[in-house]
Amino acid sequence: MEEEAGLKEVINGSKEQIVQEEIYTKVVRAGKRTYFFDVKATRKDDYYLTITESKKRVGKEGKIFYEKHKIFLYKEDFEKFSEGLKDAVDYISNGNAIARRETALSEEIVSSDHSELSSGDFTNLDFEDLDIK
Repeated sequence: MEEEAGLKEVINGSKEQIVQEEIYTKVVRAGKRTYFFDVKATRKDDYYLTITESKKRVGKEGKIFYEKHKIFLYKEDFEKFSEGLKDAVDYISNGNAIARRETALSEEIVSSDHSELSSGDFTNLDFEDLDIK
């Protein structure tokens, strides 16, 4: 379900003030959860995204309420967030192939950082020195 919406509030019957403009909404129903992807605008017309997870819950007295969790995502973070999300989804979908690739990359970076060290830079340690038998 896709929607375009704008919310304006009339103050004192004459003056309109934009309270919070929702430019676009995408609703995704997934099992017991519903996700809302809302594009909103700041006062300076910069767009940002709110991602809301909503879960229907029943309280102690049998009263129904919705538990909500929100993430605010700004334009300057879209690319890094998308990459991180894609990597996490790929990891879950494809097993730990990505984790192995990143571990290999991390080990390569660490080994290149220490490539200038020689064996003379370290102290030789024997377990006997620690009284471990």
